[in-house]
Amino acid sequence: MANNKIILSSHTADFNSKSVSALGGTPSQGEASLRGVPVPLGVSLSLDGANFSIFSSSATGMTLLLFDHVDDSASRRSIRLDATINRTGHYWHIFVPSVHAGQVYGFRADGPSDPRNGQRFDSSKVLIDPYGRALAVGKNYSRADACRPGDNTATSMKSVVADMAAFDWEGDIPLGHSFRTTIIYEMHIAGFTGHPNSGVSETNRGTYAGVVEKIPHLQTLGVTAVEILPVFQFDPQSAPPELTDYWGYNPVSFFAPHLGYSSSGDPLRCLDEFRDMVKQLHRAGIEVILDVVYNHTAEAGDGGPTFCFRGLGNSTYYILNQEQTGYFNVTGSGNTLKTNQAVVKRMILDSLTFWVSEMHVDGFRFDLASVLTRDEWGQPMSDPPILWDIDSEPALAGTKLIAEAWDEGGLYQVGSFGHDRWNEWNGQFRDDIRSFLKGDRDTAWKLRERISGSYDLYRSGDRPAGQSINFITCHDGFTLNDLVSYDYKHNEANKELNKDGTNGNLSWNCGVEGASNSIEVNRLRKQQIRNGLVLTLLSAGTPMLLMGDEIQRTQGGNNNAYCQDNIISWLDWNWDQEQSELLRFTRLLVRLRLDCDNGTLHDGGKVGGFVNAHKMEWHGIRLDKPDWSGQSHSLAFAWRNAALGEFRYVAINSFWNTLEFDLPPVAAGKSSGWLRVMDTSLGSPFDIADPGQYVSVSGSTYIVNPRSAILLRSDYTVGG
Repeated sequence: MANNKIILSSHTADFNSKSVSALGGTPSQGEASLRGVPVPLGVSLSLDGANFSIFSSSATGMTLLLFDHVDDSASRRSIRLDATINRTGHYWHIFVPSVHAGQVYGFRADGPSDPRNGQRFDSSKVLIDPYGRALAVGKNYSRADACRPGDNTATSMKSVVADMAAFDWEGDIPLGHSFRTTIIYEMHIAGFTGHPNSGVSETNRGTYAGVVEKIPHLQTLGVTAVEILPVFQFDPQSAPPELTDYWGYNPVSFFAPHLGYSSSGDPLRCLDEFRDMVKQLHRAGIEVILDVVYNHTAEAGDGGPTFCFRGLGNSTYYILNQEQTGYFNVTGSGNTLKTNQAVVKRMILDSLTFWVSEMHVDGFRFDLASVLTRDEWGQPMSDPPILWDIDSEPALAGTKLIAEAWDEGGLYQVGSFGHDRWNEWNGQFRDDIRSFLKGDRDTAWKLRERISGSYDLYRSGDRPAGQSINFITCHDGFTLNDLVSYDYKHNEANKELNKDGTNGNLSWNCGVEGASNSIEVNRLRKQQIRNGLVLTLLSAGTPMLLMGDEIQRTQGGNNNAYCQDNIISWLDWNWDQEQSELLRFTRLLVRLRLDCDNGTLHDGGKVGGFVNAHKMEWHGIRLDKPDWSGQSHSLAFAWRNAALGEFRYVAINSFWNTLEFDLPPVAAGKSSGWLRVMDTSLGSPFDIADPGQYVSVSGSTYIVNPRSAILLRSDYTVGG
């Protein structure tokens, strides 16, 4: 970290820090100025100083700590709040004169330590401000010290006073792309530019600033949004020994951006670096969607660290077990946030509003979103208040909302999560497309549903069809290269005896486990990768690509690289010729998708994508005779787009033999006949043609090679 020393303002040093609790009696006019106010929560700056406000209904005492440096073993000032002066209802508050941006601070909270009754106060622990906009993490930070008994002042994270007005947005506003014209690129801030061969300046590798340097790659690819793995400040030490929490799904704060992604290591400059990244992405026409974790925190379960919530009101913030002695855990992380409790619900809404209003993000993907549908005792709710509050919050009216509509407790709500504003990660799309590509039985009819927008999942209730986020790979699981290179996970580097990560990968190694020197095996793998990209990008719904799939990134078979902040996870920018060819294929496929959507917008379609489900003609190797039987491994369909004046035909063959497909007739004299746009069995540049370079197809049939897909187009619709 470049700068760990945050200096206490010299003006603050002049403040006479007599304990407010020592004032006693009725405060004088001067003493009343120290009273502060309960709203807004967190720190609010003025010309004269700062107001601090924090919620804790069960605390019996509260102390504000002011530090010179994050690594200090003792505070410069310790201000004991008086419950008769500095408490209003459930809120503790105080105004401290002459405090400025950059002030390092924290709290200590007194209260009962009775785990048998859900209370876990520990006044020896320094607590961060749950509403703090910036966090300092010192060189001596220790998760272990936050777990064990005793004072952890010298090794704790600490909050930092921030002035959110001190940034020039230069007129930036969220972009407001519709879902139907959105192509998402799921990426990791550190992994995108962390590799030494990224070409990014050494200072900026793995940072928000590094992403800015690589925006041209995103523009070349053509994606319209990046979905960024968690950037809320998380605990990097919540991982196996000698490893690091890389993914970031263990948040410490819901407001502060992760300091580890700052090129400067300064908490206030970190805020600016994040905002500058957003501003530059917007200038490139790319939206920013945050992967947010409102279902659990890094405080984990019994024996976990005390950072904030556990020490301010354990039973307020977390769902406890029936005996109130431990934690209800449907997140796989030791605890579960009580998201429909009034205080927690408001905090989540305030957090979302902050990231939209102050940080200009365009949307959110909610990790394990089904937790949001559980009540204060962990039971599923039919109409959870927090979802309606998010839906109806004016500050979020134009914001994209995406749900990972399941949790680790068995709730699976794909197709039924929330209301019409919510799109969903479609886990069914992922599984069904993988099964079809590897040649499993009973997959042809499922493929039809996934291609046409998963109408079987989304046609019910008040939710319009096509709310599917279509993906076959994401951070959690194999990369696309590994999906066609490994039958089994290889997670030994995680130091969990290869027991972590799912065993249900629906993958196929094409005949050899792992890297291969076989020309035929590698040819088939590249072909299967292209097939996967085709089905992802040309299906109805919103497509999502995983970082690096466009250049065949591998994790060596690791399907749970959450703790691998190294070359296992980082994007390798040293591409060979074949990887460059795959990048070209993906780029042209993205362009084809967006061009098709432009036509669909004027063609009566309600769902984004290559297809219009209301106008699709389903075929098999014979016209109008699709084979929906269990042993079928092929499918064809056609769609007329009157707005673009095109007739399109797609055939997909996951069979291990060639199949000859009948082609629909085109109107004589009104068309040049069928033109080949794409054939994934062909080598580059014939696998996909540049616009205007399509190849004429003769005859009334087309031979589709094993494990491949084709796309043809004609200039006019039949009878047009």
